[in-house]
Amino acid sequence: MTQLMQAYSYLRPSAVRDSTAGRALALETSGGATPAGEAANPHFFSGFLTAPAAAAAALLAVADVAAARYYQPNQWAGIRALLDPVATADGDRLRFESFSGCCGVYARLDVLAPGLDGDDVGHGTTNVDVNLPLRRALAGLGGLDPLHLTLGPEELTVRTFDGEFVEKRVPLPERWLRGFAETQVLAAGFALRAEVPAAEAAAMLRALPPLTRRSDARTTRWVVPAGHTLRPTSRPAPGAVCLPGPERLLTLRTVLRHATTVRVYAPTAPAAADGTAAVAWEVGLPGMRLTLMLSQSASRGFSGEGGVLHDLATGAAAADAERVGELLAWQPRIDVAELSGQAGLSADRVRAALTMLGTSGQIGYDLAEEAYFHRHLPYHVGAAETRNPRLRGARALVANGSVRLDGTLARVGTGDDAHVVRTDETSGQLSCTCFWWAKYRGGRGPCRHVLAVGMVRGTAAAAEATPNAARSNTARSETAR
Repeated sequence: MTQLMQAYSYLRPSAVRDSTAGRALALETSGGATPAGEAANPHFFSGFLTAPAAAAAALLAVADVAAARYYQPNQWAGIRALLDPVATADGDRLRFESFSGCCGVYARLDVLAPGLDGDDVGHGTTNVDVNLPLRRALAGLGGLDPLHLTLGPEELTVRTFDGEFVEKRVPLPERWLRGFAETQVLAAGFALRAEVPAAEAAAMLRALPPLTRRSDARTTRWVVPAGHTLRPTSRPAPGAVCLPGPERLLTLRTVLRHATTVRVYAPTAPAAADGTAAVAWEVGLPGMRLTLMLSQSASRGFSGEGGVLHDLATGAAAADAERVGELLAWQPRIDVAELSGQAGLSADRVRAALTMLGTSGQIGYDLAEEAYFHRHLPYHVGAAETRNPRLRGARALVANGSVRLDGTLARVGTGDDAHVVRTDETSGQLSCTCFWWAKYRGGRGPCRHVLAVGMVRGTAAAAEATPNAARSNTARSETAR
């Protein structure tokens, strides 16, 4: 897997500092985007956290996910990889996001307006320094004493005592960026399946076995919502919600003692043949929400789900993404209908454009508000194709004339590499005879052959619609004369 070296430059390490004025949590920033342009060390907020103990536990949970590898943890034995979480300020809240090293767990903390007491929240996206001393300090915070939060340097002129920046260089897997794209597509297809008291959720987590270095978190369980409880079961059942690799939820244990409620979200689409599916747990905290999303199984990361491919294959997505991207300004809630009117595009084309923007990390999805939100990472939208080999393969098949349509059937490729793509006359779904389709049955997005057929059919439909539109315009002109 390709890895990039991400350089972080901080004015000083993040820390919890004590003074006569009380405790202060100073989160240092590096390389952020703001409305005024790129900033080396942007400042987004200074004020108090209204629920300091809960906030400290939730921030530590996000940091724990960034430092963890839940699948094949032995590969990281003796290695402490700390990827710095992404922080976004969008005017009325702060968001902190991270992925696990295996990219199978996504964590996000939303600190909402009731959780903040201070100056105005800025706009922008950055990385925040998370180091081992800070993690230890967060773990030791408790009580009801006030906690002052600064997101960004308090004085931009301050440097370390020897005049040097604090620098980190860590490997940033390309799959982490792809994970941002896939999680927003998945989350948009989730629905609320259960809401239970925090005590009920905590009791269920206590029954889970601990995650050890020898564990691969390969177990799968299910829970059946029954009123305000979750009834565990070891196999799929009607109405059951999958818990794939449920040991990955143990990160929530220290947070639940501060929680008021827990909501469980699952896909509205049918689960896989074995009953497995991704799931999201949202922990309600005073003035905050902590969301943990688990991939469909512990052995697969979000980066390979392929949920973005259909939208990326549409011819207009790149141009539409540029138009829609110009209208984004770190909105905490993106109204698709409003954006549709502003961009002059249909709602479906706006959603496809948001998917395209999501491939560069610009779009997330908030389950609680059922809405997309904007962040800005230093990646280009145009690089989406280089990060999706199936999309490149499909375009090559189309360019080589390797797609031949025949009603509901299509033949893709030549010789021994030829495959048949069928269209189900009832559902309209496409299937293929290739190995990828036989292995995943569409569970990890379309294969390159299905994508290629969709591209050719889309081009043919557009070509057919153009003369019809021209004839319609001619008829209206004749009528007017």
